[in-house]
Amino acid sequence: MLSVALSKVNSSVVFRLGVLGAMATDLFAARIEAHELKPKHVGLMVVLDAGRASSQLEIAGVMGVAPSLVVALADHLQKLGAIERVRDPADRRRQVLTLTEHGRELLAVCEELAQSADAEFAADLTAAESAVLTGLLDRLAARQGLPSASNDAK
Repeated sequence: MLSVALSKVNSSVVFRLGVLGAMATDLFAARIEAHELKPKHVGLMVVLDAGRASSQLEIAGVMGVAPSLVVALADHLQKLGAIERVRDPADRRRQVLTLTEHGRELLAVCEELAQSADAEFAADLTAAESAVLTGLLDRLAARQGLPSASNDAK
């Protein structure tokens, strides 16, 4: 009976995406580790670069993480010189984050590393299959309120 239950879990989209997502995250994390970054650091920089949020509280909402995690991520990125943190003159309680020129350069390096990780992770897919997968992931992401990869490429 246990093997039947496991096979049903293993055929679940959320389970398989979760397992593959963890593997993909580990692959990307290994690539960016030399730059003293973790995937969530890159995620914060992506949010800033896209202009989707600028305050630590807004960023937490966009990333779906606790505000305290954004503070810790921002502290590290600020030490690396990748972001600047400035008090909002209209609301002194609000911290506004912006990417520095070094942060943009670091993000460009991370984009290259992500592309090489993609190539390794999806090496068995044809170009057409990769395009279909990207389209399907875009649809799933849109349903969750996330931006599509095709919008990011523009």
